Amino acid sequence: MSHEPRVLLGPGPSNVHPRVFQAMISPILGYLDPVFLDAMDETMSRLRYLFQTQNELTVTLPGTGMAAMEAAICNVVEPGDEVIVGIHGFFGQRMAEIVERHGGTAIKVEVGFGQVIGADQIGQALDDHPNAKMVAVVHGETSSGIGQPLAEIGKLVRDRGKLFLVDTVCSLGGADIPVGDLLIDICYSGGQKCIGGPAGISCITLNDRAQEVLQARSNAVDTWYLDLMLIKKYWFADRVYHHTAPGPMVFALKEALEIIQEEGLENRVARHKEAGDLLKNGLTDLGLELFGDPENRLSMLTCVMIPDGADDADVRGRLLNDFGIEIVGGFGPLKGKAWRIGLMGYSATERNVHYLLAALREILGA
Repeated sequence: MSHEPRVLLGPGPSNVHPRVFQAMISPILGYLDPVFLDAMDETMSRLRYLFQTQNELTVTLPGTGMAAMEAAICNVVEPGDEVIVGIHGFFGQRMAEIVERHGGTAIKVEVGFGQVIGADQIGQALDDHPNAKMVAVVHGETSSGIGQPLAEIGKLVRDRGKLFLVDTVCSLGGADIPVGDLLIDICYSGGQKCIGGPAGISCITLNDRAQEVLQARSNAVDTWYLDLMLIKKYWFADRVYHHTAPGPMVFALKEALEIIQEEGLENRVARHKEAGDLLKNGLTDLGLELFGDPENRLSMLTCVMIPDGADDADVRGRLLNDFGIEIVGGFGPLKGKAWRIGLMGYSATERNVHYLLAALREILGA
């Protein structure tokens, strides 16, 4: 049974370029086919461009951004390790939960939804827990539409000799995140948002400092499938079998990365900002209230309060059924109170913004 396409303006997945669809139907190849190995090497090179790093270990992982989150945490955390987790939304809470599930202790530095974590708060946590192994934060918090400043925290964490882990699932490919300059040791993202690829594949980069920590573990990583030192052996010269790589996903992501490189990161970031600003101004003109710290709102994900008298499910249902547009409601403390509107990758266009605003104007009678 076929279905109609949607204009995907939620927090992900986003619409993909026709070239990415074409790449997904490439002929299936064996996991050691020379053509596929060349595609893996090219993907690594293009990921380094996207992450703005020369890190050798910059690879894809089979699974969504949550697989990358788990890999980033479980490869570092051993039983009893303390990890300082900055929480300014739902996905920071999830990071803390994963730390605990792998035997670590999550030291939570929490601020309210819509706010950002101060470097002084991280510094205080490091003072209180000098043996902490890592500091972890979410850059683009999909639950609130807020972007966490990274530079000051990165310098602080490096000065203390700890690892700095950053989640960029929402923002990589739509925001300027120079991993090396920001002193990020481990960074990951998912394919289906600003990168413009399919859901089901993710990417991760680790610098030499992070790899040294992984290699010095006293216990084996407690999940075999996401053991990065085993995965590395497949991606590099040894080509040791670890899993049957999801070929169509790798080819699709490679094509999405090629499109990013053709557009240029600077141009791509500017496109997301222009679309995000247009949306925010348009929503304000409709009389709607934007959520969160105005200085740190994301360009690619806007959280807007549901106006009085509007029925959340009814509005989103009419957008989907009458206009073919998907936006998504809030969750956590914003459940039933806000809408989350994404402009990510191929979906981040002026045309989509005008279409959504016109539809909302009709539905809300604004």
